[in-house]
Amino acid sequence: MGSIRRTYMTQNNFNNSIETGIIKKYEDLTISDDFMFGIIMRQAKYCKPFLETVLDIKIKHIEYPKVQEVINLDVKAKSIRLDVYVDDGENTVYNIEMQNISKPDQPKRMRYYQDLIDLDLIDKGQSYKELKNNIIIFVCTFDPFKLGRHYYSFENICVEDHGLRLNDGTKKIILNTKGIIDDITINLKTLLDFIDGSAPLDSFTRELSDAVEDARHSKKWRVQYMNLQLAYLDKLDEGKEIGEKIGKEIGEKIGKEIGEKIGRENTQKENAKRMIAAKKIPLEDISFYTGLALTEVETLKKELSAQ
Repeated sequence: MGSIRRTYMTQNNFNNSIETGIIKKYEDLTISDDFMFGIIMRQAKYCKPFLETVLDIKIKHIEYPKVQEVINLDVKAKSIRLDVYVDDGENTVYNIEMQNISKPDQPKRMRYYQDLIDLDLIDKGQSYKELKNNIIIFVCTFDPFKLGRHYYSFENICVEDHGLRLNDGTKKIILNTKGIIDDITINLKTLLDFIDGSAPLDSFTRELSDAVEDARHSKKWRVQYMNLQLAYLDKLDEGKEIGEKIGKEIGEKIGKEIGEKIGRENTQKENAKRMIAAKKIPLEDISFYTGLALTEVETLKKELSAQ
């Protein structure tokens, strides 16, 4: 077999539900939910045509390392990693992630994943000269740039001369299921529309739809999803308790500070009233000695005169 492209698919289990405050029932999950997306893409018969459609290339073969056959459902794990080997004559690493929530830090998130993959490869003994091409793909159910495109790709180019590329082997691709511009193939458009909730219109999206339905009836995945759900709820409860404790401590501190401030202000006013009552100290001096504004001292004098 010739040189290969190695692809990582990073997926954040359950983050969409947690971050929006809504935890979906397992039977309501669709392919746009990262948990379900991971289940489907874990099967080569769906992952291979998915990559071919997104990248517009033909892939001879993909395989998953045996050590990663089971999706990592550790609550502490930040992501799931799925290795896909693509034999097309080049050495390229892909990272694919489903995104349902728009965040301002997404560009740095892509950079973070790119760096992680490079470090992972170097840890395995590769020289930096042997680093594979590194491409990050985000499938977004929103338009992060509000330009109407389905397909945004970024490479490192010279700011002064856009025709000059750095050729460092890195690239970032953002797919937008809400695109309105005619900028992609009909097959990719059909796929993105399906991810966005439209009915399947070709053989591949119909296969994906059937795969999602089959997964919904899987006791194995339902149990694992429920376990993950319960684990995250425990984490949320723990976070709530910590938040309430911190809030109480902050509230007590703020209350003390406010009380002390009010106390100081009352003392200043009482001292000012005594000085005013003595009728021997100029108002300007009372303001200076008490720290009160001259207008406040004048108001206090009027109040005393009215009594």
